[in-house]
Amino acid sequence: MAEFKGIPISRQEAPVRSGEKYTTPQGFTAIKDGIKQAAAMPSARGPIAPGQAGAGRKPPWLRAHLGSTPKFAAVKHIVREHRLSTVCEEAKCPNIGECWDAGTATVMLMGAVCTRACRFCAVDTGNPRGWLDLEEPENVARSVQLMGLKYVVLTSVDRDDLDDGGAAHYAAAIRAIKRRNPGTAVEALTPDFQGIMRDVQIVLDSGLDVFAQNVETVERLTHPVRDARAGYELTIGVLRAAKEYKPLVLTKTSLMLGLGETDAEIHRTMQDLRAAAVDILTLGQYLRPTPNHLRVERYVTPAEFNQYRERALALGFLECVSGPLVRSSYRAEQALARNNAGLNN
Repeated sequence: MAEFKGIPISRQEAPVRSGEKYTTPQGFTAIKDGIKQAAAMPSARGPIAPGQAGAGRKPPWLRAHLGSTPKFAAVKHIVREHRLSTVCEEAKCPNIGECWDAGTATVMLMGAVCTRACRFCAVDTGNPRGWLDLEEPENVARSVQLMGLKYVVLTSVDRDDLDDGGAAHYAAAIRAIKRRNPGTAVEALTPDFQGIMRDVQIVLDSGLDVFAQNVETVERLTHPVRDARAGYELTIGVLRAAKEYKPLVLTKTSLMLGLGETDAEIHRTMQDLRAAAVDILTLGQYLRPTPNHLRVERYVTPAEFNQYRERALALGFLECVSGPLVRSSYRAEQALARNNAGLNN
């Protein structure tokens, strides 16, 4: 530590900027917000030169609720006190104010660094090299108890560095929640576990109520949008196998719109998901989290979201939660109320 006239001077490190590498408290390297800084504006359709027009300014229906209530502060305190990561913060979810004000949060297991680098996602990327917080399952269960939740969504980063992809950790968290909160329903929004069904079954055997895995986009855009290790058929295959293994467990997936997909491709994806007996579908607008991520190709109108929902219901989904600010876990506890989760598009 340097001194000035005998007074110690502490140098504060500059905050890590989006796209830069940094060292985590656990000692491994990660990239802030998941994607390195880009010289050109990336698009799902290919490189875009700087200054080339995109979808334009955000429309007025994409204004998000800002959190400022005592309930928001209480949830934030519980998250910090129990060393939890939330997808609300790490993925820069626009609904964090609304959800935390309502006393709900989607807990992200196994840390805040993902082994994959999807070009739509703002979660940090790196290789945790097997690190896990073994106290996390009980910390999560206590937090659910303190929040008084009747429905909780557990999600996670991808952990390809773990032999089971983190399946046993998921199962431990779900069982801990059920022990402390027997009346709480649990939804698990999981990685694909590289399609290894014994790992998927570990999660399904834990007593969860909803098994979710996101297909994210249409087949044609899968690899411009998702990490190369992810796959359209892989995700749908896991959802199909999960339903066959545990028919009473609801299955769920999510699509982002606005990345360049066509109406025909959206409809084909819905058909593929119904053929895999997926129960619940959510549809939301893709929003670019940083300039290093994929560009928004179009803003889908609220009226279009209503039309997509009607099309999904006609195909046989139990519910399709569809709206501009919808994310996969948004108002998840209301998904079976058959009312678009109370949304008024």
